[in-house]
Amino acid sequence: MWQAIGQLLPIALAAAVSSIPITATILILVSDRRDEAALPYLLGLVLGTAAFLILATVAAQALPDGRDRDHQTAVAILEIVVGAALVLSGLVTLARQRSARRTELPVWMNRLDELGAGPAFGLGLALNARPKAVLLVVAAGLVLRRASLALEGTAVAMAVFIAVATSTVVGPILLTLASPDRMGPRLARARSWLAEYGPAVTAVAVILVGALVLAAGFAHL
Repeated sequence: MWQAIGQLLPIALAAAVSSIPITATILILVSDRRDEAALPYLLGLVLGTAAFLILATVAAQALPDGRDRDHQTAVAILEIVVGAALVLSGLVTLARQRSARRTELPVWMNRLDELGAGPAFGLGLALNARPKAVLLVVAAGLVLRRASLALEGTAVAMAVFIAVATSTVVGPILLTLASPDRMGPRLARARSWLAEYGPAVTAVAVILVGALVLAAGFAHL
């Protein structure tokens, strides 16, 4: 189990540093409707992460067993495909960042201060459907498939992944609701920094994880 958790941690960290959920979190926390929207958004994101991870794990478990060698080859090929997609996604993001040095937020983010509880919950769920987020949970599902853990071990490993992957959203929300005056200036500084550097940090993390997944796939061919 611990080996599987060790392999899941880099993937979870890449999900944790994703700039879009973090930026959305900050914008909600500095809005006038923070008390109404923050916790539903948190709940939606955590439940969405759990749901997508469960789906990815169940789908990976559904791979035909066949002979042991055949099974290893099938999982390895999927790891190579997912790893290559992650690396390509990260490189495309870096290329876009270099060609267009912008600090403006996407248009839809400028409306986050209007969100009520229901839309905030829906946003938390929807952010898990981003291509990079889906690729990361697919990679996590393949790790769990290869580990062949018992149900209890799988549940623990998934809980660790979810906790780490959502920590950069859960932490700021809980801290801000507990001490809004203290967190306010920090959120403002974080918003400016993320607008300029967040996508590049996310892209680098995704490329590194993609390389790890690629290496694991080739190693098991």
